[in-house]
Amino acid sequence: MFLGTHFPKVDDKGRFFLPAKFRDELGEGLIIAKGQERCLTLYTPQEFQRQAQAAMNGPSTLRGIRDFQRMFAAGASEETPDKQGRVTIPPVLRNYAGLDKEIAVIGAFNRVEVWDLAAWEAYSAEQDEAYAGMDEEIFPGGETH
Repeated sequence: MFLGTHFPKVDDKGRFFLPAKFRDELGEGLIIAKGQERCLTLYTPQEFQRQAQAAMNGPSTLRGIRDFQRMFAAGASEETPDKQGRVTIPPVLRNYAGLDKEIAVIGAFNRVEVWDLAAWEAYSAEQDEAYAGMDEEIFPGGETH
């Protein structure tokens, strides 16, 4: 499970240091894909396979499902961190997420998300208020904590 928020920098070659907490699970290889809200998602190969299988289970006769399948598959890249734990983000994915130097790398349970720092700060500030008010709309009939 991936948890926490980290603030590495992207170097001139488009690499960042994978937070040490995430290296055990992602150090042998990972899949970077386009995420929603213009972030990137990092998956273990096994989790990416589960996500891909769920996407493939949808009927490709529905345009929205075809669109999602195309964007998810076409925007994915297999990467292996180097010996220092640096991950290279392909230019097309850096452009999609607007990544330059300052980034936020967050744990999101089954995935890691990589955000432009300013975009993360804006999103996080907006969501803090909504999160404080979440109740049974999200988890009907049960406590979340």
